[in-house]
Amino acid sequence: MIVIVDYGVGNLGSIKNMFKKIGYKAEPSSDPDVLRQAEKLILPGVGAFDAGMSKLHERGLINLLNELVLEKKVPVLGHCLGMQLMTKKSEEGTETGLGWVEAESIRFKFETDQSHLKIPHMGWNGIDVQRQHAIVSGLETDSRFYFVHTYHVVCKNESDVVAYTDYGYNFASVIQKENIIGAQFHPEKSHKFGMRFLKNFAEGK
Repeated sequence: MIVIVDYGVGNLGSIKNMFKKIGYKAEPSSDPDVLRQAEKLILPGVGAFDAGMSKLHERGLINLLNELVLEKKVPVLGHCLGMQLMTKKSEEGTETGLGWVEAESIRFKFETDQSHLKIPHMGWNGIDVQRQHAIVSGLETDSRFYFVHTYHVVCKNESDVVAYTDYGYNFASVIQKENIIGAQFHPEKSHKFGMRFLKNFAEGK
């Protein structure tokens, strides 16, 4: 069973519907008993870093998620804000992140000759796969995904980066460390490419 972590942030219905389209059942829940039964977890999210971490604290989910992800090694996919919450911290706020990945989230910073680039980075963009992993299986060079973000993840270990995306400069758009996967884009808004991405996650070991 795939469980979408419901902590009051993100369009859970869209994610659930996208999984349904590709033939998988995914249910939103914040019930500890349901989360403990999950074979895989989705950590969604939109909005600000501190607000996301505060909501996880308010619902008493931090220790449970650490147990499931770090101890029981349940596969987890975080996307957009969910990916950023997996890092240690963000320039966006003062809250401590989950710290599952040696990384932090920083704001886009452009040189003078890139001043035409708008923040947030919004719209369709590609990914440049750096290393093979099941999560990007079958995603060709013309694959495009939908992004909406002002901050992006910088990994301490380059080996944790699966794919980069170019927006003024390269930033990590897909990361992976053991059972932990992050995507900066919204797979549920990325049509056939997002469907393939989520199918890869659902079918991966």
